[in-house]
Amino acid sequence: MRVLLTGHQGYLGTVMAPVLAAAGHEVVGLDSGIFADSVLGPTPQDPPGRPMDLRDVELADLADFDAVVHLAALSNDPLGSLAPQLTYDINQHAATRLATLAREAGVRRFLYASTCSVYGAAGGDDLVAEDAPLRPVTPYAESKVRVEDALFALADDDFCPVSLRNATAFGFSPRLRADVVLNNLVGHAVLSGQVRVLSDGTPWRPLVHAADIAAAFLAALEAPGPMVHAKAFNVGSETNNLTVAQIADAVVTTVPGATLAITGENGSDPRSYRVDFSAARAALPAFRPQWTVEAGARELYRAYTEHGLTQHGFDRCYARLARLSDRQAAGELASDLRPRAAPAIP
Repeated sequence: MRVLLTGHQGYLGTVMAPVLAAAGHEVVGLDSGIFADSVLGPTPQDPPGRPMDLRDVELADLADFDAVVHLAALSNDPLGSLAPQLTYDINQHAATRLATLAREAGVRRFLYASTCSVYGAAGGDDLVAEDAPLRPVTPYAESKVRVEDALFALADDDFCPVSLRNATAFGFSPRLRADVVLNNLVGHAVLSGQVRVLSDGTPWRPLVHAADIAAAFLAALEAPGPMVHAKAFNVGSETNNLTVAQIADAVVTTVPGATLAITGENGSDPRSYRVDFSAARAALPAFRPQWTVEAGARELYRAYTEHGLTQHGFDRCYARLARLSDRQAAGELASDLRPRAAPAIP
């Protein structure tokens, strides 16, 4: 297929683009490039891409594509809470508009990167499946719920939307994110020798490796239409349903000399849920997650030490909120996060 991959220069997109291409698909990227230079290690080789803000996409930009894989978003809860209107503008309104235009342009399959945080305040001991009540507690998660509703309303015989509710991502990507839980804890351990948990460690989190997310999207892209049409799938593995304290223990075991400190200073996090991933196993037999949290911690430790992770990079380059703040302060981004053109050279 000819596939438009939005967010191809992001944390997940950088991993996913070569997976889709290796399977024989023609991949074209679309990205505003805000995080294109957030690279740890060798610069990745991107597919051909269109430097464009998601909010500026027009019908002609979607012509002649068989599928759209939509990853681009303002990603993570702290950022969404700081700028909720921008989160809704980009994550909800622009995403819904993109899907509407894709349907009009004749795109047949639309894969949407949603999140298991739509279950946010699920609580209880039962595993939550796709039919569980959605209880988002942040603007980021709320925007995802609203897009899912809009997507499924667009579904018809010619337009097949699929929502992939990713567990919390982890693992190395050349365009690193250090503000997701496992990546963050391993980074702290490498740089400071301490694994510091600010909550009480009891909340449950489902985790999934970036490479397994890419494999799930490939499986959903290639699955028979009736198996995925207008459906949502949790993406991950029950093996990686862990408490924050268990995730921290895996890091302590991996990083030589690291010690654990559970401070509890932020209290108990209301986002606590364990997830059932059986629907994806049934509908997407080509997808079988490969990565455990323990293996991911080892991968991250090797990558951080091999590529020379620094405190500045960890704090400012690979954390979404800090990177955006620094680029705004430098005049590279407008208040609406659109890239500003470089000044003309006289």
